[in-house]
Amino acid sequence: MLANKIITKDLDLYYGENHALKTVNMDIKEKAVTAFIGPSGCGKSTFLKTLNRMNDLIPSVRIEGTVTLDGEDIYSQGVDTTLLRKKIGMVFQQPNPFPMSIYDNVAYGPRIHGIKHKAQLDEIVEKSLRSAAIFDEVKDRMKKSALGLSGGQQQRLCIARALAVEPEVLLMDEPTSALDPISTLKIEDLMAELKSEYTVVIVTHNMQQAARISDYTAFFLVGEMVEFNTTDEIFARPKDKRTEDYITGRFG
Repeated sequence: MLANKIITKDLDLYYGENHALKTVNMDIKEKAVTAFIGPSGCGKSTFLKTLNRMNDLIPSVRIEGTVTLDGEDIYSQGVDTTLLRKKIGMVFQQPNPFPMSIYDNVAYGPRIHGIKHKAQLDEIVEKSLRSAAIFDEVKDRMKKSALGLSGGQQQRLCIARALAVEPEVLLMDEPTSALDPISTLKIEDLMAELKSEYTVVIVTHNMQQAARISDYTAFFLVGEMVEFNTTDEIFARPKDKRTEDYITGRFG
């Protein structure tokens, strides 16, 4: 039985008057891939961002309920969000490499967290790029700008950048929606490998992707988490009619 890594309890989120997330209760398992599916605007990305407090950056947001990481409430007073986001890394929909060299993109986080020694940085950069399955493609162009990479390579570089600070959890917000099928497959294969070391949570609008890569799936609809179960159960034996209708393509 996998241990719980993140637990949300009675989580509500408001944008001003808009009740965007409604009493979400979820246990996210350690070292597994959990996928959030549902139609556009149903709250899945908003929920993902509550898990590392990215929504704090939006002025009108109000959050009620608790989110715990290894039993610690991440919204309690005095939580250092910089440290929290080191533990819970994030990869976005559009690849967003920094306008600097490939090497400096990956070394950026470790440097901020105090690692200055070149040999140590070299080791972290190589390990992270290998973990993101891109080292062999870029090893001869480390000093070149990351912006010269293809979209799929840029996204794997962003994953390497997230891994460089040794997170425990990796949040991915539709990480393949801007990519071609071959790059998408590489990132899907990568997620399957990453879960041996990390807890991976992914938002995807692609149900086939959720079925292929995740161990657990949550279905969201209009801010409500309708159903959460193992991926096999959700796709083969959904308990809620709305889940079944979405999965069979009756709406969405």
